[in-house]
Amino acid sequence: MIADDHSLVREGIKQLLEFDGSVKVVSEASNGVECLERLGKSIPDVLLLDINMPVMNGLEVLEEIKKRGYHVKVLILTVHNELEYLIKAVDIGVDGYILKESESAELKLAIQSVVSGENYIQPSLIPALNNRLANRDIDKDKIDSLTSRELEVLVRVANGMINKEIATNLNISERTVKNHVSNIFKKIDVSDRTQAAVFAIKNNIIKLF
Repeated sequence: MIADDHSLVREGIKQLLEFDGSVKVVSEASNGVECLERLGKSIPDVLLLDINMPVMNGLEVLEEIKKRGYHVKVLILTVHNELEYLIKAVDIGVDGYILKESESAELKLAIQSVVSGENYIQPSLIPALNNRLANRDIDKDKIDSLTSRELEVLVRVANGMINKEIATNLNISERTVKNHVSNIFKKIDVSDRTQAAVFAIKNNIIKLF
């Protein structure tokens, strides 16, 4: 099944995949909601899923697929080579992630890999992914060291709120906020609010989507 909001893209992918008869496209969808509706009626072996789609994006579709327990291999096919999208997809449980700039042979290899139970990640993205995941193991210890109140403060710092706004929002004194911010900086090993915001985004403490 191909889920992509551009009909020409879907048609092109379909022709590439069906050219030698090794793959058959059994269904198509132009947005996230339509994709889930079609999956509710018939489950293909593999779902090629775009991220940028109207109504519901590909990552939201992936989350819903996992919630519903659909037994389909999901291979994200996207223009996004930014690591945050890949990390988010991996966290949700994607089976594969490949860029639209890839050759048709690589797309077929990715499909064959996920069908056989393996994960397939765009080779050019793997070094950065491994590096991020290794660093995130360290970050997890830092996150675990934060109290629930400190996490609340960190989220608001990451959203650009100043201490006075945070104090009003959480109904605590500005001095208490200042103390929390100081403790947060020490625990997550940052020196300013921008670095704290980056830490929060990188570790999905605040939602990107």
